[in-house]
Amino acid sequence: MKSNSLNSGMSAPMRRRTVLAGAAALVAAPRIARAQTGAWPNRPIRIIVPFATGGGTDVTMRMLAPKLAEVLGQNVVVENRPGAGSTLGTDFVAKSAPDGYTFVLATLSSTGIAATLYPNLPYDPVRDLTAIAPTVFIPTSLAITTRGWDVRTLDAFVAALKARPGAYSYGSSGIGTTGHIASANFLSHIGARAEHVPYRGAGQSFTAIISGETQFTHDIPSLLKPHHDAGNAKVLFVNQPERSVLLPDVPTATEVGLPDYKAYSWYGIFGPANLPAPVVARMAAAIEQALADPATGNRFNEMGTPPMRGWTPQRFSTYVADEVVAWAPLVRASGARVE
Repeated sequence: MKSNSLNSGMSAPMRRRTVLAGAAALVAAPRIARAQTGAWPNRPIRIIVPFATGGGTDVTMRMLAPKLAEVLGQNVVVENRPGAGSTLGTDFVAKSAPDGYTFVLATLSSTGIAATLYPNLPYDPVRDLTAIAPTVFIPTSLAITTRGWDVRTLDAFVAALKARPGAYSYGSSGIGTTGHIASANFLSHIGARAEHVPYRGAGQSFTAIISGETQFTHDIPSLLKPHHDAGNAKVLFVNQPERSVLLPDVPTATEVGLPDYKAYSWYGIFGPANLPAPVVARMAAAIEQALADPATGNRFNEMGTPPMRGWTPQRFSTYVADEVVAWAPLVRASGARVE
């Protein structure tokens, strides 16, 4: 009977060599896999922050990096790559090699919001990134300048905007950022118009509101608190269920009559698509361990940005996909669009 095997035409010695070579390959394969992932990390890890220095993402990642380095046993280098509303740095990581040495601290703005805001977004937030784990939840606050006008209450602020449609402006950390969409949605909610002025980071946006160059902004309570306390800006409300421990004198959005107003963000660590599963699992575990550190966790809570603990990569991946769907109608309603 003729054999259908591809080896049927081989001589006996050749067949023996082929079998031995195949067995050797089977033995070598796990060793290769271990060399690629089991020893990970065996050199410094780079985490991209797609915003300028001084903002919430930068502060968050620089707080986490030392603890991650301690847990992983390798240096964790934080690199700022701002631009295009955080999509520039995020796209850089989406197009990086999936070797476990390049990650990004992406946000709601560079994933859930960007998917609708940019019709030509160069990456798909779900398909082209590997969701590892969230880090912190970000409530947002609306603050107005105290320079150049006597507006100090929400009612007076709304009246001023409506009295001079398009005459005032608001700043953000960039086009398509959470601050941008939050302010645009606020204007849509109250039926007013104002000009958007995008900056390269929160630092520049705060300088503008303190000087009166812009009249309002949305950002993290902890970053706005020093300016609120100094009287250079006034926070009108915080968007979270309870009053912020950082700004106990400031009402919530519900208290000022905006119960359905949606404005928040979150930060999470992503890698390129097709990261090896062992790398994903170990990085997620390292993030959880870093967030569980009492000193780190307490610091985040003091900043008003509570750690998002207990997430699996699968749960986070599903959450990101759901955020893309949930924010699409809000982005469209805001009228914001980046070609």
